Amino acid sequence: MRFLSGLIIFTILMLSLACAESRPATPVETFKAYTKAIKEKDTTTMKLLLSQETIKMHEQEAKAQGVTLDEVVKRETLFKQDQKTVKFRNEKIDGDKATLEVENSFGSWETVPFVKEDGNWRIDKKGYANQMIQEIEQRQNDVFNQGRIQ
Repeated sequence: MRFLSGLIIFTILMLSLACAESRPATPVETFKAYTKAIKEKDTTTMKLLLSQETIKMHEQEAKAQGVTLDEVVKRETLFKQDQKTVKFRNEKIDGDKATLEVENSFGSWETVPFVKEDGNWRIDKKGYANQMIQEIEQRQNDVFNQGRIQ
């Protein structure tokens, strides 16, 4: 009887621990883990914190440049490895997408997109690249339209 009650208590304890660990991290927690992985040069963890589309984008870059995926991931960080502090603010979550403002090495604030994949928040550098392309195209359209008005 003691063995059975001990087994039940052990099972309940293990299930509660498993449930606590499966809680998805917030975008801020994901960003902090990514920052730590960069500082520790932990490429494996960095890759785990990137979206699937970002990994595909980096694989294409690596193939085009004749380098490994790890080399691209190490190089394509959101801040410099020797940067002492990394500031962030304004986490916004909207369903399976989120953003976080991050201060870059020049002191400007950039919006970093996140996407939820398999219940976990991942940094979406592919979305970031798409966002930059859209901003450039918008600026070009604005310049073009200003030239037509005059």
